[in-house]
Amino acid sequence: MKTSLVYIAAAFAEIAGCFSFWMWLRASKPMWWIAPGMLSLALFAWLLTMVDSAAAGRAYAAYGGVYIAASLIWLWSVEGLRPDRWDAIGAVTALAGAAIIIWGPRSA
Repeated sequence: MKTSLVYIAAAFAEIAGCFSFWMWLRASKPMWWIAPGMLSLALFAWLLTMVDSAAAGRAYAAYGGVYIAASLIWLWSVEGLRPDRWDAIGAVTALAGAAIIIWGPRSA
């Protein structure tokens, strides 16, 4: 449960951080938008270190599925664009892959 919560928090921190840069560069927002973006991206990186995994690469791979789903939630809730069925199918597929990586049995 802790791993899932950390991944969700990390995903939204990463998306918020990247979104602030997007808004500065693509939506002509003032340069000060970068500061909260940098803080959010630092929080994202710190959160990923909280994942209970023996290998960083495995933690990052599983995180990818959570990131995909969180990005679509962001798309809908912040940007006002509703994901379509293909987005939903892709997110479910990615989350299934993340679950296999997170909870799959490991040999010592």
